[in-house]
Amino acid sequence: MGDILIVDDERDIRELIADILKDEGFTTRLAANSDDCMSQIEAEPPALMILDIWLKDSDMDGIDILKAVKRDRPDIPIVIISGHGNIEIAVAAIKQGAYDFIEKPFNIDQLMVVISRAMETSRLRRENTELRRKDDGLGEMIGSSSAFKVLKSQLDKVTKSNGRVMLTGPAGSGKEVAARYIHANSNRADAPFITVNSASIEPDRMEEVLFGRETPEGTIEPGMLEQANGGVLYFDEVADMPAGTQSKILRVLVDQQFQRVGGVSKTHVDIRVISSTNKDLESEISAGNFRQELYHRLNVVPISVPSLEERREDIPELAEHFIEALNTNQGLPLRELSGEAQALLQTMMWPGNVRQLKNVLERVLILGNGNGPIEAKELPQPDEPSADTDRVVLSGSLATLPLREARELFEREYLMTQINRFGGNISRTASFVGMERSALHRKLKSLNVVTSNKAGSRVAHVEDTTDA
Repeated sequence: MGDILIVDDERDIRELIADILKDEGFTTRLAANSDDCMSQIEAEPPALMILDIWLKDSDMDGIDILKAVKRDRPDIPIVIISGHGNIEIAVAAIKQGAYDFIEKPFNIDQLMVVISRAMETSRLRRENTELRRKDDGLGEMIGSSSAFKVLKSQLDKVTKSNGRVMLTGPAGSGKEVAARYIHANSNRADAPFITVNSASIEPDRMEEVLFGRETPEGTIEPGMLEQANGGVLYFDEVADMPAGTQSKILRVLVDQQFQRVGGVSKTHVDIRVISSTNKDLESEISAGNFRQELYHRLNVVPISVPSLEERREDIPELAEHFIEALNTNQGLPLRELSGEAQALLQTMMWPGNVRQLKNVLERVLILGNGNGPIEAKELPQPDEPSADTDRVVLSGSLATLPLREARELFEREYLMTQINRFGGNISRTASFVGMERSALHRKLKSLNVVTSNKAGSRVAHVEDTTDA
């Protein structure tokens, strides 16, 4: 049921409590002094502690032990017992993080009720953390394109290590999903995943948010570093971190310890750091906006997260995943995509990447009528202001060209879009556009269109014919 550490300098009390708990199905460990207590916690943290305030022949009393445990292992519930109970001692213990205070001689039934409630509270907190981590399928990687497979292969290589990872890629490309995938498949999966949104926290509050604070009365408010102890701390858009905080985070990465705002003692943590950015950090370093030492500490394993444009093949699969998630989480209609809608989604521009795709589908499901397939006409079509669906609206630049040049420009852009839609697969492109493969190759050559590897997939682009 649970491992309980009993810390009391009176042997009879230790053994009495242990016998009672064993009869209730708990396993117990005993400690007579602070040294024995701390060494047992270091060897294997218990599920709960029963801790006496006054300990003879010890370097630390119960309050000192309580402070140390709550500093380094805040998830362990602690029940304080004392034969010299008074309101002041009880209040001090609760302020330092004790679950409850029981005065000796205690009632056995009262003790069991408090222990049961403390264990249940601890269990619920762990379950809530786990549920938050799994919410909305975060950490689930979706895709089958070459670019996606390269990304997933790189992520799989770093899951079992504790190396710091720097994820780079445009906004909305799924950097946090990649970070959560690393965490969910690591040996820290049962520990917290804490996200620090560097851009949304006020600069003058950043240190308090990260390091926590201590009041003059001794009350402790844990920061994100303590909340992430044992798990992962994820710096989202780390380039936006205030300069003053950068130097202090650098010291934490070196020492794995820090000092709370208003505190005097050092707090030790065991965390793995994953960072992300959509900026060029080397340019930010040159501009004096980011510390070079911090960059080298964070950029141990750099991994690039491709844009949606680089993985257009994944759009139908991603769309199906989002529609199912929106149905499960929000009760929106569970609709399929028509073939025309899929084709349009794969050829649209996605400056907001995967996040924009999800938002578009959510809007369609909210505003759409019925439960039938999603049709192309329901999707955003900014280039078609007219309601006449039989016409193709020309862009201003295309309309000003002679027919031959306009046709060449259209064919180039159309074929490049289709090739990228199919991940550089010429056979699938030829089949869709209705051309023989050899004829398509000749047409691409005449249009100076070539394909090359980018982010693990074939991408079409216009060949640079200028002399070097």
